[in-house]
Amino acid sequence: MNVKMPYTKPLNQDNSKLQSEVISLFKSGDLKWNTGQNVQEKKEGLNYIIQGLRKMELWIEREYDEKKKQLQLQYYSRREEASKRLDTLEKYEKGEVVQDSNGNAGNHQQQQKKQGDKDQKSEFSNALSEAIVKDKPNVKWTDIAGLEGAKSALQEAVLLPIKFPDFFEGARTPWKGILMYGPPGTGKTFLAKACATEAEGTFFSVSSADLISKYVGESEKLIKTLFSMAREQKPSIIFIDEIDSMCGARGEGQNDSSRRVITEFLVQMQGVGHDDKGVLVLGATNLPWALDTAIRRRFEKRIYIPLPDVKAREFMIQNSLKKNKTTLTQEQFEDLAIKTEEYSGSDISVFVRDAVYEPVRKLQSAKKFKQISVDGQLKWTPVADNEEGTPKSFMELNQGDIAIPDVCYNDFLLALKKSKKSVSKDQLGEFERWTKEFGQEG
Repeated sequence: MNVKMPYTKPLNQDNSKLQSEVISLFKSGDLKWNTGQNVQEKKEGLNYIIQGLRKMELWIEREYDEKKKQLQLQYYSRREEASKRLDTLEKYEKGEVVQDSNGNAGNHQQQQKKQGDKDQKSEFSNALSEAIVKDKPNVKWTDIAGLEGAKSALQEAVLLPIKFPDFFEGARTPWKGILMYGPPGTGKTFLAKACATEAEGTFFSVSSADLISKYVGESEKLIKTLFSMAREQKPSIIFIDEIDSMCGARGEGQNDSSRRVITEFLVQMQGVGHDDKGVLVLGATNLPWALDTAIRRRFEKRIYIPLPDVKAREFMIQNSLKKNKTTLTQEQFEDLAIKTEEYSGSDISVFVRDAVYEPVRKLQSAKKFKQISVDGQLKWTPVADNEEGTPKSFMELNQGDIAIPDVCYNDFLLALKKSKKSVSKDQLGEFERWTKEFGQEG
């Protein structure tokens, strides 16, 4: 600090008020500096002292003779001390080990940084705690049609190491990464739900939205915190849906933040100094060819989840109608399974839902109703215009008075005319080519 001493002709004035202000400012500044727990508080203390020095300059201007000389000595001493404290503050901000004006050695800034990192980790942990699946989805392996290869691989990676850990020694180590890929709606997320239901460990379900932040460096810290939480709560499974949106191939046009995210993910999945035993990363994607090559290598098992075959489609249609009354025969179920060739699991779900709406549509369009006995109670059911019945609108009836017609084969034929498959043959060709080169059949 280089404060120039002004010189003016001494005046004979009452300086008691100035004296009181200077003493008060110095006292407040020393207290704030000595008790400050962070850089900001110490900076506030130094500001009080600097204000005191400026007031003291004015006080010195108004004194003379011996009094003025004494004040000048005190002023220079205070100014030198303030200059040292300013240097100390700069070192605090740089994180260097310093010794403050009271002779106390310490590294306050580094302590503050550690505390800040701890608080930030706690904040990230709280944000990611919502990703932990606490309530089991209640999806069992038997609820999944077909996909025997995928189910076997997942049971091998998820259930066996938890139930029989002694089996996995030496070269027989559990899989650390499994990638499920295939067309949309084939059951990848459904398989993950089955893992969450059957596994006894902690299940994290995250997407790129949970891990990507607009703030620089925060995405990497979220990924680091996620894996740290998984290691603390192992055995654990980290399921990342649509992983291609976060770990796409690195290229010249890619920004630095995306590169850092991929790098951090690579380090956490299989980096030096990390104990990954008991942690499985489960990824799902519709675009496996879009993944970075290093990310692809981290997934040791890459399982193709194809469109359901005819037996799987038949099971899906029957399973979807468990809670609906239907008149379909076994032959009709088999026929519908054949007619839905190249439909995904999601397409079949939409198709069945559309078919079971047909009885409701009959209620809406019916102009005649007749009474039938249902469990010993008379109820109204719709009839065709050319059949005998009582002219009515279903809006005139109460819910308890209506007998909704059973779902029949004809309802499915009507729904089949309106439903369309969502996966093209060209897309299937791309998946088959990628499977031959990098994957395995599920």
